[in-house]
Amino acid sequence: MEAAPAPAPAPAPAPSLPGSGPRGVLQQNRQFLDFFWDIAKPQQETRLAATESLLQYLRASEQEDELKYTLKRLIEGLGATREAARPGFSLALAQVLQFFEEIPLHTVLQQIKEKHNLERVKKKLFRNAAFGNFFGVLALFQSGRLAKDKKALLECVRLLQSLAQHHAHLRDLPRKTLVDILSEIPEAVFEEVLFSALQADLTSAFSTPEQLHLLLVGIQKFPGVLKPSKLKILLGSSAIVTVENIPRLVKVLKTAARSEKKDRNLPRVGLDLLRVSVKEGAFELFWKEAVENGLLKEKSGPNSYMCYRLLGSALPLLSLDQLQIVLRGEVMRHYGDHVVSAQLPDRFKFAPEMETYVNSFLEGCDDPEKQLAVMIGFSTLTNQGYPVVPSFWKVVKHLQPVVLLKYVDWLKRMFLRPDFDCCLDFTTSRQKQNQEKVNMTQHRVVRLRKWIIARLVSIIDSQGKKEEDLVMDVVRFCFFHAFFETQKPTSEIPETKSLPSVPLDGQSHSTAANLFFSLLQILNSLPVLGDTAEAAALREKHIHGVTADRNLWIYLIIQYASVLLSHEKHVKAVTPFTAEQRAAWDRMLQSLENLQKKEKESRSMEIFAFQHLLLLVGIHLFKTPAETQDLLNDLLNCIERAFDKKSKKKPDDEEPEWVEVIVEILLSLLSQPSLLMRRVSKSVFGRICPYLSKKALHLILNVLDPEQDQDEESAVVVMEETDKKKKTLLEDTNEEESADSSDDDSSEEDGEEDSEAENNNEGVDENFRNQLMNVLQAGNALGGDKSDEDVDDETMLALDENVSALFAEQQKRVQAKKDEKEKMRKEKILRRDFKIKVLDLIEVFLAKQPENPLVFDIIEPLLLVIERSMSSDSDKQEQDFLQKTADIFTNHLCRAKQYCRSGGDLREDLHALLESLVKRASKHTDSAVALYYFSASLYLFKVLKGNVARQTATPLSPSKKKLKSSEGSSAQTDQLSGTGILDLKRVTMVYQAALNGFLTRRKSALTGSMFLDLFNRFPVMCKPLIDTLVKSITAGARQHQQAQACMLLQKALQTRDLKLSMTSEEEWEELIRESTNQITESLKAVSEFKVKVDQEKVIKCLELLNFLIKTVNQQKLNVALAELSQALQALSQQEGFGKSVRLDSLYWNVMKLLGFVRPKKEKAAARPEHVPGAEPLKRKKKGFLPATKKRKNRKKTPQENGAESSREAGPENGAESGREAGTENRAESGREAGTEGGEAAARKKNKKRKGGAGKAGAEGPSKKAKGSHGQETQGKQGKAKKKKKANKTPAQKA
Repeated sequence: MEAAPAPAPAPAPAPSLPGSGPRGVLQQNRQFLDFFWDIAKPQQETRLAATESLLQYLRASEQEDELKYTLKRLIEGLGATREAARPGFSLALAQVLQFFEEIPLHTVLQQIKEKHNLERVKKKLFRNAAFGNFFGVLALFQSGRLAKDKKALLECVRLLQSLAQHHAHLRDLPRKTLVDILSEIPEAVFEEVLFSALQADLTSAFSTPEQLHLLLVGIQKFPGVLKPSKLKILLGSSAIVTVENIPRLVKVLKTAARSEKKDRNLPRVGLDLLRVSVKEGAFELFWKEAVENGLLKEKSGPNSYMCYRLLGSALPLLSLDQLQIVLRGEVMRHYGDHVVSAQLPDRFKFAPEMETYVNSFLEGCDDPEKQLAVMIGFSTLTNQGYPVVPSFWKVVKHLQPVVLLKYVDWLKRMFLRPDFDCCLDFTTSRQKQNQEKVNMTQHRVVRLRKWIIARLVSIIDSQGKKEEDLVMDVVRFCFFHAFFETQKPTSEIPETKSLPSVPLDGQSHSTAANLFFSLLQILNSLPVLGDTAEAAALREKHIHGVTADRNLWIYLIIQYASVLLSHEKHVKAVTPFTAEQRAAWDRMLQSLENLQKKEKESRSMEIFAFQHLLLLVGIHLFKTPAETQDLLNDLLNCIERAFDKKSKKKPDDEEPEWVEVIVEILLSLLSQPSLLMRRVSKSVFGRICPYLSKKALHLILNVLDPEQDQDEESAVVVMEETDKKKKTLLEDTNEEESADSSDDDSSEEDGEEDSEAENNNEGVDENFRNQLMNVLQAGNALGGDKSDEDVDDETMLALDENVSALFAEQQKRVQAKKDEKEKMRKEKILRRDFKIKVLDLIEVFLAKQPENPLVFDIIEPLLLVIERSMSSDSDKQEQDFLQKTADIFTNHLCRAKQYCRSGGDLREDLHALLESLVKRASKHTDSAVALYYFSASLYLFKVLKGNVARQTATPLSPSKKKLKSSEGSSAQTDQLSGTGILDLKRVTMVYQAALNGFLTRRKSALTGSMFLDLFNRFPVMCKPLIDTLVKSITAGARQHQQAQACMLLQKALQTRDLKLSMTSEEEWEELIRESTNQITESLKAVSEFKVKVDQEKVIKCLELLNFLIKTVNQQKLNVALAELSQALQALSQQEGFGKSVRLDSLYWNVMKLLGFVRPKKEKAAARPEHVPGAEPLKRKKKGFLPATKKRKNRKKTPQENGAESSREAGPENGAESGREAGTENRAESGREAGTEGGEAAARKKNKKRKGGAGKAGAEGPSKKAKGSHGQETQGKQGKAKKKKKANKTPAQKA
C-alpha cells in the first residue's frame, strides 16, 4: 500500500467500534480500507470507481461497525488538505446517505460540525475546516433527502449563511449552493421553513450579486410567496427593475462582472435579472438605462464582455420588437468595434462566443420572423460597409428553408441597391486617424458587394437543407454579375429586372468572377439535393456534382450562358467575345450535344469525363478568353478524333495522337491553382488510361525528370500568372484583417534581412571599387598629403553628385540580383508544386492500369526522383514531394497485387532492367536509396516468375476452389518449376554477386533485411544462394557480415521449400553438417567480447545452432557434435562472456540441447556461520553512540564485549552481512507497517532499538521528546553527521 494518497492530513488509528477486535476494522479487510485511499486520488475516474465499489461492498456487508467507520472516514475527508480529495469524499458521503436512508441527516450534520468546528480549530487548519463544513452541506444536499428533513434543511441554510462570511476562503460557493438548494425545494417548504431564515438576505438584495441572485431565484421559483406586496415590504418597491433601483442594479452588475473576469462566463445574476425584467415588462428600461447607459459607459473589459453576453443570452427571451431594439443599439455597435479591433494578434476575441449564442438561438427558434431579424441584424453591422460577421458564418445551417429564401433575396437586393440607412455602420478610431480622401460611398458599396457575393457562395457550401432552385438562383446571380451587364430588362432573364443603383466597377466584376469559380468547385462536390427517391439513390452511390435528373451543374451554367449570349440587345458581356472565340464557343456546344447523344446510347463514364472537361474549359472562356481559345480548340479536336470511328486508322507520323494532346491539355490545366481543375484532370486521366501511349506517358514523366527542370519555364509562366489570380481570389474571399498584412510584412522583412546578410557575406565588387576610385581621383579627393582646403565648394558638390550617382547605380544592381534570386526561388517552388500535382496522374495510372506494360517505364524515372530528392535540399516542400513519390513507388508499384501478365515480348528487357537495378543498388552509397532499387528488382522478379506460370495454371481447374487445392497439393512443382519466363540461372548470378559483395565488402549499401525479403517472397532463391551463406559464416569481411550470414542462413533453412528442393536426404544432411562445422570454426575464432559486434555475432551463431541441433535431434541426422561441444565450453571461458543476459540465455539453451545442465548460481556473498552461543551480527542504527562512547554492558561477559567492540572497530569485515540484515530489517518493518498501521510499525521499531542498543538507545527518544524536531542545536546536528559518516561501509565511502 502506497503512503502518498492518504485521505487525511495524518494517518488515523483504528477506531474503537462496537463489536470490533483489538485492531478494529483495520485488520478485518484490507480491500475495504483501499476504497478510502482511492476516493482521495486526483483522478476522477478512480474516485468514481472507488465510490461505486464502496457502495457495493456496504450493501453486501451489512455490518454496522463498517458503516460507522465509513461515515467517520468520509466526514474526516471532507476537510482534506488536497483539493482533489474533498469533492471525492463529498460525493461518496452523498451516495452513502442516499442509499442508507435510515441514517438521520441531522446526526450526520452534527458530526460534520463537531469534526470541523470553526471555533476550536487551529488557525492554519481553518481553511480546511471551512471547506469541510461546506462539502458536508453539499453532500447532504446531493443526497436528495434534504428537502424532506426540515430541521436539517434549516440548519444547513444557517451554516451556509455563516460560511458566506469567510469569503477569503470559500468566495461565493456558499451563496451559490444556497441558490441551488432554493431551486430544488417546494414552495410550501420555502414559505414554512426558509423564508424567515432568509429574510435578512432578501432585504439586503441590492448589496451583493449573490444576495440579489437569491432574491431573483425566489421570485421566479416562488411567485406565490414573493408577491409584489411582499417585495414592497422587503425592498421598498413592488418590482425589481424600476427607475429608482437602476443605480443599485448597475453597481451590483459591475461587481458581478469583475467577479467573473477569469471564468469568462455570464454571471447567473445577470441572466436572472434579464428574465425578471422581461417578466415585469421593463426590459427596455433595463436595457437602455442599466446596460447601455450604465455598464457600457464605463469602458472596461469585464463590463463590455458582460454586455455582449447579455446581448447573446437575451435573443431567445425577446419579442420581435425587443430584438430590433437590441440589434440596433449601442451594445451591438460596441461589439462590432471590438470584432474589428480584436483582429490583431494576442487580443481576446469574443466573436466565437457570440457565434455560439446565435447558433443556439437559431437552432432552438421556431419563429421565422425572429430568425430572419437576427440574421439581418448581424449582417447589417458594418465597418465602412463591410459586415463584421464572417462571410462563411456557419449559423446559416439552422435557418428554416423559408427564412433562407428570404435571406438570400435580401442579400441580392442589398447587392443591387445598397441601403446604408438600415445598416449599423461604424468607423474605428484608428480608421478615423488614417482615413484618406476617397469617395466613401463608393468605397463602402464595393466592400459590401464583395462580402455579399462571398456570403452567397458560402450559403451553397453550408450544411443546411437547400433546394435545387435556390442553388441555381444563386449560381445564375453570381455568374451574371461576374461577366455580364444589363442593357435592357427582359422577362426571359430574371437578373435583368432590377438594375443596380450604383453600377458595378471592374473590381466588383473581378471579385464576383473569382468567387464564381470557387462556387464551381463547391458545385462539383455538392451531393444530390432533394427528397425524391432518385435523389436518395444517387446519394447512396456517392455521386456528386449533378442534379436529381443527372445533369451536371456546370452544364446548366453553360446553358444559361448561351441564353445570355443570345440576348445581345438586353445584356452585354463585360469582356465581349471575338469572332474566333464565339466560333469556339459554338463548336463546343455542338460537341456537347454529340457527346450527350452518345452517352444516352452507351452510358459510358468515359464520355461523361470528357464532357466534364469540355464544360470546364469552355466556362473559362469568360475568365481568360485569349488563353482558353487555343486550349478549347485542341480539346475539341482530340475529342472528335477519340470518338470518331475513322480515327482507328493509322494517323500521320507528323501529327500527334489525340491521347498525347489530351495529356498536354491536362498538364496545362494542372499548372493552374484550381482544386476543381486538379480533380477534373485526375478524373479525365483515369478514363483515358486504357488508351495511353508510350509517348503520352513520357510527356508526364518528362515533367518529373530532374534534368529537364530548365525546360519547364513555359509551365512556370502559366503558374505564375494563375498564382496572381489565386492571390486575388484569396483576398476577395477573406476579410481584410490587419493581422494578415502584418504577417506578410514580417515575412518580407525576414526575407530582406536574409538577402542583406547574404550580400554582406559576398565580397565587394571589384568593378564598383575601380569606378569609385576613378570618381574620387577625378575630384582630387585622393590627393595624398594635400588638405581639404585646396578643394573648393563647387568641386566638392560635383564630387558628391558623382559618388551618389555611382552608389545609386550600384544599389540598383544589388537590388536586381536580389530580385533575380527571389524570382528563381519562386520559380523553384512553383515547379515543385507542379510536379507534386503531376504525381497524381502517375498514381491514377498505376491504380487503373497495373497490368499495362507501360508500368515498367515508370520505374527508373521515379527512382531518379527519389535519388535526387534525398541528396538535395530538405525544405518542407521537397520533403513532401519525396514522401509522395516514395509512397507511390512503394505502395502502388512494388507492392501492387496485380501486375503485367503479357510480358513475354519484354523478357530480355525485363531481365536487363532487373540486372541493372541490382547492380545499382549494390554500388550505391546510401542504404535508403538502395532499398528502393532492390525493391524494384523484386517487383520485376515477381513479374517474370508469375507471368506465364499463372496463365498455365488457370486451365487446370475451372473454379477457384479447385485451383487453390491443386496449388496446395503440388506446392513443390509450382514453386520450383513454375518460374514463368524467369531465367533462373541469370537471375541467380545477379543476386549471388550482390550477396557476395554484401558479405565480403566492408562497406555496402545492401542490408540483411533486403535478402530476407528476397527469401520470404521467393523461396526458390534459397537453394542457389545457400552455399554462399554457409561459406560466409567464416569468410565474412567482419563480425557483422558473419552475423548477417548466420541470420540469413537460418531463414533459408527454415524455409519449407528448401528441403523439398533437395534431391536426397543425404544432401540435406550434408548441408546441416557443413553449417554446423562452419559455426564451430567461427566460434573457435572468438577470443574476446570487447565490443558489441562480437556479442552480436555469437548471438546469431547460437540462434542458428539452436535450430540446427533441434533439427539433428528431431530428424536423427548423422552429424557429429562433439567438436561443437568443446568449442562452446571454451567459449564460456572467454573474457566478458557473462556481460550480456541474452547471450547467456541463448548459450545455455544450446548447451541444454547438447545434454549439459546449467549450474545453479551461488549467492554473491554467503553469510558467515554463527559461533554457538554468540549473537548474530546486527547493523548499527543511525543516531546511536559510537563504540568509544558506549558503556560496557555489565550483564555481558568480557569476551562478548570484546567481540562486539571488535565488530564495531572493523565494519568492513561484516559489510555484506550488515547490508543483508539491514535489507531484511527494512523489508520486515515495511511489511509490518503496511499491515498493522503506523503505530504498530513505530512500536516494532522502538522495541528493536531497546533490545539492540541498550541504555543508550533508550535515552535517544527521551531526549528528542523534550524539544521539537526543528529546535536541535548546531552541536547535535554536527554529531549526527559524524555518526552517519562513521556508520558508512568502505563500499559506501568509495
